[in-house]
Amino acid sequence: MNAPVDYLLHLADNALILGQRNAEWCGHAPILEEDIALSNNSLDLVGQARMLYQHAAALQGGGATEDTLAYFRDVPDFKNYTLCELPHLPLMSATAQGDRDFAVTIVRNFLYSSLMVLVWDQLQNSKDEQLAAIAAKSLKEVRYHLRHSRDWLVRMGDGTDESHAKAQAALDQLLPYTQEFWAHSPHEAAALANGTGTDMAALQADWNQIVDAALQEANLVRPAHGGFVPTGKQGIHSEHMGFVLAEMQSLARAHPGATW
Repeated sequence: MNAPVDYLLHLADNALILGQRNAEWCGHAPILEEDIALSNNSLDLVGQARMLYQHAAALQGGGATEDTLAYFRDVPDFKNYTLCELPHLPLMSATAQGDRDFAVTIVRNFLYSSLMVLVWDQLQNSKDEQLAAIAAKSLKEVRYHLRHSRDWLVRMGDGTDESHAKAQAALDQLLPYTQEFWAHSPHEAAALANGTGTDMAALQADWNQIVDAALQEANLVRPAHGGFVPTGKQGIHSEHMGFVLAEMQSLARAHPGATW
């Protein structure tokens, strides 16, 4: 049994785009240790994306490779959560030149890894044996990602007045985007139907428990739900997605077919 290609692409796109975003901290993190930690986080995510793209390419055929799926698809073809593509800045200043906001990165990594530690755990039982193997490897990595981001979330939220304010502002900005985790998509429904995917709705209570426990320890207030539900996993993205792809894909598109 094989997972639907679009489902594999959804998982791969999440990992690739967030990996690209975290890679932007390389050489810019607030301390050397975090420069290395976020770079390693990025490499883990890109590695997950590679395995998923390779599997998807083999199923899709027609000359598809991990590189064509990563570098030669356009914005509407990507199925990642909108959360993954947002810049490291408060959105009101996202078009301005300035310092990245470390709190935005930490909160996003925490919200995403809190989900993926549940998703990869469930996908270890996927009827797609290759996806199950990818899940088992990815779970070990995302457990570290969750521990790292949670530790920083608590440190910032329960820290100085300034760090607390930055963490709360990042949470207020980003948490509404997590509504997309539970929104319906055809490829997730198809994967669930053939036993290769997982029931996202069934994970929501456990995700809430992970998030609420960390926020309580960090003295952060969970904002109310509501507002626009993003649709990135259905190919309808924010204005930021095109800029991410332009930077990520420019070399491959400038030299198609090049080998290194």
